[in-house]
Amino acid sequence: MAGTLYLCATPIGNLDDMTLRVLKLLETADIIAAEDTRNTLKLLNHFEIKTPMTSYHEHNKAEKGPKLVERLLAGENIALVTDAGMPGISDPGADLVKLCYEAGVPVTVAPGASAAVVALVLSGLDTRRFVFEGFLPMEKKERRAVLSTLEKEHRTMIFYEAPHRLLDTLEELEKIFGSDREMAAIRELTKKFEEVRRGTVAEIKAHFTAQPPKGEFVLVFAGYTLEQQRQAAQESWESVSIEEHMEHYLSQNYSEKDAMKQVAKDRGVSKREIYSYLHKD
Repeated sequence: MAGTLYLCATPIGNLDDMTLRVLKLLETADIIAAEDTRNTLKLLNHFEIKTPMTSYHEHNKAEKGPKLVERLLAGENIALVTDAGMPGISDPGADLVKLCYEAGVPVTVAPGASAAVVALVLSGLDTRRFVFEGFLPMEKKERRAVLSTLEKEHRTMIFYEAPHRLLDTLEELEKIFGSDREMAAIRELTKKFEEVRRGTVAEIKAHFTAQPPKGEFVLVFAGYTLEQQRQAAQESWESVSIEEHMEHYLSQNYSEKDAMKQVAKDRGVSKREIYSYLHKD
């Protein structure tokens, strides 16, 4: 009978956030697969856990993943941990989960902290709908391609970023979202020097230009609002004359009355203004 792969969430900063269930699983698993065994060893030593470890990370996943599945099929239980937070989020844990499902190996989660969700609720921005983008691609062309798809994203957006790339990333995001887009830059989550800095993109960029960034960041951006969408739509009609605008709808078999109504809506003015303009003579 196959063993089980346990995705074990570990603290993202404060060790007191470790759950009792994860502690038990780490103690009783046959082996712990860790993204960085040196980092995880500190965690295990803190809680006096002696379970053996093996490495499983981005650079060895192609070779190591199948070997871990073999052990699971042989009946061993494996606890998978990332450096901090939930395995499978911005790390190769997702690849191992896929291999397990393909092989018929049971997978379950021992939940805990996730930096993306913690930062979202701390940001003060809309939490009803959001999209997690993780780390942006390193390659510039691919990076721009990803960012271009987010220009008019309505949902709140969450990114991870390293301190040495923060200002460059803010510079690029400012070009896409505009300098006045609301955001939060959050670092040192759950730690002593946790910081939540809220403001516009321009304000956050100015702050970290003056104060060199330290620590890993989660960046949370407000989405492109419906009001912004309406304003952009109105501005797009400014280069078109009212006569041309009317013709646009008349050519689609709108009545004159309905065409004036739609033109007024597009331009954010009253129908009376459109009527007065068209009948000014």
